[in-house]
Amino acid sequence: MSELDPKIADLLKRNADGLVCAVAQQRGTNEVLMVAWMNDEALHRTLTTRRATYFSRSRQRLWVKGETSGHTQEVHDVRLDCDGDTVLVVVDQVDGACHTGDRTCFDARPLL
Repeated sequence: MSELDPKIADLLKRNADGLVCAVAQQRGTNEVLMVAWMNDEALHRTLTTRRATYFSRSRQRLWVKGETSGHTQEVHDVRLDCDGDTVLVVVDQVDGACHTGDRTCFDARPLL
């Protein structure tokens, strides 16, 4: 059971798995670093600890960004989009945000 503030929980539009999309953005530069998923508990922990916490769909558990790699995200701001289905997490990223070690998950495959 999550301790997420009910006023916040009521604003969220979750997918069928109870998750909301989370976009991590670098504070100051607005660089998009990565996209992940959050359930209510991940969002609650992110808001209360100021350490980015996500829900791993493949492992079916919460994970704190950088808990094994050291590539942490210190959270400075969290915003909900106008539809309530995406959370913007403004962070200070330490080293690479991508699981490949790259700074951002969006450098490897430009389409245009």
